[in-house]
Amino acid sequence: MPKGSLYHYFPGGKEALGEAAVEMAGELIAEMLEGLIAKHPDDPAAFLSGYCRTMAKWMTESEFASGCPIATTVLETVPASETITRAANVALDRWVGVIARVFVGETPQRARGRAETIVAGIEGALILARIRRSPRPLLDLPKTLAATLDY
Repeated sequence: MPKGSLYHYFPGGKEALGEAAVEMAGELIAEMLEGLIAKHPDDPAAFLSGYCRTMAKWMTESEFASGCPIATTVLETVPASETITRAANVALDRWVGVIARVFVGETPQRARGRAETIVAGIEGALILARIRRSPRPLLDLPKTLAATLDY
């Protein structure tokens, strides 16, 4: 795209473009998670299995070129960019909030802690899947996390 168009649509330049990309990708994952919550509202094991299968499918379809849709931007810009840091926090907080809802009956603090552990596990499994060019790290994660989180 011509530089003039970039600054027309993103007056803040590359940082504004990065912020928009993180926001859009964050929303994409949040919508996917909302769909999984609707299917498995009170079944953490089924929810996590669905989440991991979805991510494994995306990775396989991209021939392992994909990964977390915000990780690369975040790793390259945070914490130097307050704008992108803020957008990433909003996205991750939304993911954690959605995932926490599957832990029915837990205290909000415990549910959020479990949800953050799931996000961390998924992020690591995405990296391993990409490096190994295999969906196995994602597909094995639900069993490992179920034992770790005791649900």
